[in-house]
Amino acid sequence: MDKRPIGIFDSGVGGLTVVKQVMKVMPHENIVYFGDTARLPYGSKSKEAVTKFSKQNVRFLLTKEVKAIIVACNTASSNSLEELHSAFDVPIFGVVDAGVGEALRSTHNKKIGVIGTAATVRSGAYEKMICKKDGEMQVFSRACPLFVPLAEEGWTDNQVARLAAEKYLEDLLAKGIDSLVLGCTHYPLLKKCIGGIVGDEVKLVDPAKATAKQVKLFLQEKGIVNLEEKAGERTFYLSDYTDMFYSICQKALKQGYDPEIIDIEQF
Repeated sequence: MDKRPIGIFDSGVGGLTVVKQVMKVMPHENIVYFGDTARLPYGSKSKEAVTKFSKQNVRFLLTKEVKAIIVACNTASSNSLEELHSAFDVPIFGVVDAGVGEALRSTHNKKIGVIGTAATVRSGAYEKMICKKDGEMQVFSRACPLFVPLAEEGWTDNQVARLAAEKYLEDLLAKGIDSLVLGCTHYPLLKKCIGGIVGDEVKLVDPAKATAKQVKLFLQEKGIVNLEEKAGERTFYLSDYTDMFYSICQKALKQGYDPEIIDIEQF
């Protein structure tokens, strides 16, 4: 049995949607979450900046003796994962790979839409990986930069969110997609709004679910599962205070937590 926690980091509080799935799939595992709220959004930053931030985030989580790390940020997963694997010995999982697998399983007409931050779309990570696994796939991507601030502001299903979603998604729907990857951990917070625009004929793919299952399988294979019967402990850290942590905690996790503010630049 291994009681060490699973570390999870994101550029802000959107990664709480990943925490939600990890808690659901692995309820007995302890979790340490870090949200880099002082430096969000990552999606508008350069690859070099995102990688620098990601390395600092990993170094912080390692001080908590984590047994594995989930990069809950799609921008960091698509731009920095390889460098993180090279720089650290701890098992590190990104959300892109798991999201790709789920998208391939969900599509019937081989037309997949991907929405994400500008940096995620610019990296082409989803397109490259999807087409590498199946050359017949057609992938259409769209950057949706307003979705992150809308989610952070709690404007997840109002007129502003719906107008933005209509504008962002119209071109993808015109391509005839039948699956849409929510390529940012903030986007599941707008799932009701997005689903209302794309309709029932388009399946929404949340990479967080597949990532949680992937990590669970890894822990089982390595024999490092926490076998305690009680619910795992959840500890939260942020790099700056934000009211949205509490509201998104309530929305995603159905209860409130008190985060500790840390100086991530020390790492």
